[in-house]
Amino acid sequence: MRKLTDNLRAYAFLAAGLLCFGLFSWYPLVRGVLLSFQQVNFVTDPQWVGLDNFRVLFADPLFVTAWKNTLLFTGIALVFGYLLPFAIAILLNELRHFQAFFRIAVYLPVMLPPIVVVLLWQFFYDPGNGLFNAILSGLHLPESQWTQSPRTAMLSLVLVSTWANLGGATLIYLAGLGNIPGELYEAAELDGASVWQRIRHVTIPQMRFVLLVLLLLQVIATMQVFLEPYQLTGTSNPDTITVMVLIYRYAFTVNNDFGLAAAMSVLLFLVLGLFSALYLRLTRSAAD
Repeated sequence: MRKLTDNLRAYAFLAAGLLCFGLFSWYPLVRGVLLSFQQVNFVTDPQWVGLDNFRVLFADPLFVTAWKNTLLFTGIALVFGYLLPFAIAILLNELRHFQAFFRIAVYLPVMLPPIVVVLLWQFFYDPGNGLFNAILSGLHLPESQWTQSPRTAMLSLVLVSTWANLGGATLIYLAGLGNIPGELYEAAELDGASVWQRIRHVTIPQMRFVLLVLLLLQVIATMQVFLEPYQLTGTSNPDTITVMVLIYRYAFTVNNDFGLAAAMSVLLFLVLGLFSALYLRLTRSAAD
């Protein structure tokens, strides 16, 4: 009886949290799945259309384009946003002076609101009076269209995203590096290991769990990129349209059909869910 009373008391304390979680997490998820099988807009009442939304998606040429651009963005972003913070963290960890200053400098962009970051870089990329073209002009180099050019548009978006999120990943790496026993590095130095050998045989194996978790989080985050392409290149640029931008386009600009947007969201959810499950299974097998 006492155990039952303790459990009821515990559930009573958890009730508010569970209610908020169900109301703001599970209900929108279930509602979104239901919307994917309906035609919903501001004009007519919701109508059940079954799998028609998914058929419309697969027939839309932008569907394949959006997935290609999203995968391309994710691939490039992993090169910069995953490996670069690790290299910076190793460098900062080796510093003996001004360590706190450089950590604050690296983390500072994370403290800015995302829209502020994008607007700042929009000024940098401005083809007329932008900072980057002014620098190129001062060096007597040809100016670039940056976000307007198909050759540089995607890379320009990746640079914005990397700069904005660099500090968070770097601090996580630094926390992991701080937990590595110093005796391992001392033993490696006594054995004559070079800097690269110490990183390869000590740092990376000791940071393996952190690296695997951050890789999963980075893929999930970059696959949902929206603000950078939306603000810098718009919703109709085929060179930079992503899955999230296409969802917005379906819901608010061209189709005004929330059912179609929900169907695209469900597909993205399934892709990320399957990837996460497969990734966790493979990494767990490798760990065993």
